[in-house]
Amino acid sequence: MEEKRSTKEVMAGFAWGPWFFSQQGERCQTLAPVKMAEEVQPDSDLQIPGGSLSIPSSPATARNDCSIMPLTPSPSPRVEVRSRVACPFSVVIAIDFGTTSSGYAFSFTQDSEAIHMMKHWEGGDPGVANQKSPTCLLLTPDLRFHSFGFAARDFYHDLDPEEAQHWLYFDKFKMKIHSTSDLTMETELEAVNGRKVRAIEVFAHALHFFREHALKEVKDQSSSVLEGEDIRWVITVPAVWRQPAKQFMREAGYLAGLVSPDCPEQLLIALEPEAASIYCRKLRLHQVIDLSMQPITNGLDLDGTRPFDSSFRQAREQLRRSRHSRTFLVESGTGELWSELQTGDRYVVADCGGGTVDLTVHQIEQPQGTLKELYKASGGPYGAVGVDLAFEAMLCQIFGEDFIHSFKAKRPAAWVDLMIAFEARKRTASPGRANALNISLPFSFIDFYKRQRGQSVEAALRRSNMNIVKWSSQGMLRLTQEAMNELFQPTISNIVKHIEELMGKLEVRGVRFLFLVGGFAESPMLQKAVQKALGRTCRIIIPHDVGLTILKGAVLFGLDPTVVRVRRCPVTYGVGVLNRFVGGRHPRDKLLIKDGREWCTDIFDRFVFVDQSVALGEVVRRSYTPARVGQRKIIINIYCSPTDDITYISDPGVRKCGTITLDLPESSAPPGAVGEAGAAVAGPERREIRATMQFGDTEIKVTAVDVMSNRSVRASIDFLSN
Repeated sequence: MEEKRSTKEVMAGFAWGPWFFSQQGERCQTLAPVKMAEEVQPDSDLQIPGGSLSIPSSPATARNDCSIMPLTPSPSPRVEVRSRVACPFSVVIAIDFGTTSSGYAFSFTQDSEAIHMMKHWEGGDPGVANQKSPTCLLLTPDLRFHSFGFAARDFYHDLDPEEAQHWLYFDKFKMKIHSTSDLTMETELEAVNGRKVRAIEVFAHALHFFREHALKEVKDQSSSVLEGEDIRWVITVPAVWRQPAKQFMREAGYLAGLVSPDCPEQLLIALEPEAASIYCRKLRLHQVIDLSMQPITNGLDLDGTRPFDSSFRQAREQLRRSRHSRTFLVESGTGELWSELQTGDRYVVADCGGGTVDLTVHQIEQPQGTLKELYKASGGPYGAVGVDLAFEAMLCQIFGEDFIHSFKAKRPAAWVDLMIAFEARKRTASPGRANALNISLPFSFIDFYKRQRGQSVEAALRRSNMNIVKWSSQGMLRLTQEAMNELFQPTISNIVKHIEELMGKLEVRGVRFLFLVGGFAESPMLQKAVQKALGRTCRIIIPHDVGLTILKGAVLFGLDPTVVRVRRCPVTYGVGVLNRFVGGRHPRDKLLIKDGREWCTDIFDRFVFVDQSVALGEVVRRSYTPARVGQRKIIINIYCSPTDDITYISDPGVRKCGTITLDLPESSAPPGAVGEAGAAVAGPERREIRATMQFGDTEIKVTAVDVMSNRSVRASIDFLSN
């Protein structure tokens, strides 16, 4: 792995959500756009000041954050229809980077109906289909990469307890990126032993691991020599992730050597529920379980003889036996399930993963089979990790929070063993189970507790008065069905509540199908709860290979990124501008006086509002001019808000979320030169910068042209600089 490389390199496309602005206007510190604000139209003869906006002696003396002024209306956004074109790459490799497990798959463009899954991993847990590898990573005491997945977990497990304290073990670290509100390139992750490392390095190590494995397997199956430019990479992220987190994954991909920052089009960011939706289009009827067709009573079929999920388990076992080839064939068109859908029919995909639950609402467009997003992505941190956290809280309640924290720090490998044991039993929990689930406590846990507290764990359990957890003389905690319900209930209730709230939205009513995907969707506990709450409202469909749905869909997305034609903006975006001050309408603290003119500063100039539809290929072109002679760099600050009721960038809920940086080459144009639009240029340094921004993809693409010299200006959008 290389040493830290610069990831601030400017590029034409940067991590920014799929949908982000449909009427783009920008605001900069030293820029004047040709854009009419909605607030007040300035006089038609208004001229841009020749110099920069200096700090004036006015009520707004300390504010220079807004220094662009709307001059003339700009054209409305227009859609450039993009038809499907042949994939310009020889192979697409997708990495599903999950909270609890990760994996990769690939497809050759000449045989795009065959999706090749990664090889079986060494190690693994008995009785569990190792379709993917656990998302855990191990660094040596001197911070070098050692291993990932089962290899990391097993090596760490075998370390001497004292030695293990010097190694850096990371598990379920993806959630840190979602939960950090001020994410930057310097954000750190804490290993189990308490040592911290830059998060970008940990993610880059993991992605580099998958890169090496995937490339070796692709080359083993390819008769031709593949170069770096022959490969398109796809990384999955939750749709509810904020833009800094999406950019973070792209930066990690660059640092891992997947692609060069100079070729950003080689790396796509796929949204997890969207990828699942793309794959669900291909499903045949025999590849799914329809929970709505299986009435239940207290978790059993009506005849009371069989757990309701038995057919799901039988189908999954049959699928597992047929996986020796690791190659899945998908329909060339849409699957049989889609033949039941008419133009305008809508469905929900609920991606229930380890860390988050991600919901997306799509509408099928026949006959082309493209997808239209009907409502902004929603969800939250309601994944299966919530059950693990509830189990840890239960242990704290029994043995004491201080003891559990001490045990995790002093016996880190034993703590990992305990959570592995719980994970195995968690997967077998079902609503119809009568007997208790046994969780083996590591010997070091029992011994450490006796040394620390001078009594047995059995005595601690009796003293806790927790009747739903028993003690087995064989050294096990026995969790009754009531205890398992208590562990699962908060997380599952959040999931069901969120789906129900989404179903109640006006834009979502009339949904015919609910697809449950993601690893947590395999849980009979979750299946029963969703079936009970929504089984009479819509058909609940679970693909047989539910844990691989996102991964396969990510490959299909890489083969054809145009399949999702319309997306929704998750928040309102805009910029801050200056406009003519109107007494009685604008507050005095927004007054800025420049060259004898009164301006209102901090006006929020909206360019897309929350939940607005943004079509694939939708572009907005805006023209700007530097406000300072001789300027070589332009910085445009972008603001966002979860609501659309915004007047000023200082309003509650509005926050700066990113910047666009434009580097200007020196101009040699003579005074009086005529720009591309036919307008006279005031002087050699007064130039027009025409920015083009394209929306509707999972990331925004930015280009800019210096009209005077007709030279391209490289642009980047940076969400990680705070």
